[in-house]
Amino acid sequence: MVTIQKFFGFSLIELLIVITIIGVLTTISYPSYTEYVLRSKRADAKFALLQAQLAEEKWRANHFSYGLITDGINIRDISPDNYYTISLSVTPTTYLITATPKAPFVDPSCGSFAINQSGKTISNNVQTTITKVNECWGK
Repeated sequence: MVTIQKFFGFSLIELLIVITIIGVLTTISYPSYTEYVLRSKRADAKFALLQAQLAEEKWRANHFSYGLITDGINIRDISPDNYYTISLSVTPTTYLITATPKAPFVDPSCGSFAINQSGKTISNNVQTTITKVNECWGK
């Protein structure tokens, strides 16, 4: 009596089809993932700026002028997740708080975030328009 053995496994064609499907899914999902990472890092800058803005406005409400730098209120120089460097420029009637990306992180689309007593802006070699500001601050 002749015994017939059956071999179970994947053929080369089936393996190539699976690899192709994985490649297509990766190609489609990678840009979405990188945009998600950028948005999360931008949230770090926005949180730090809004926290500093709140402190400035609170100071002004109590002292009738801006003045965190001159009066020694403690504002962190680095954003909470360490992706941005925070800098302040304060006069009695104005302030500018800027979040600049720290190396090796860069944000080619939005650049640096800034906020002043009048509202939100972006800077650092990025075309600054109302639409661009809303796009960067909104996401």
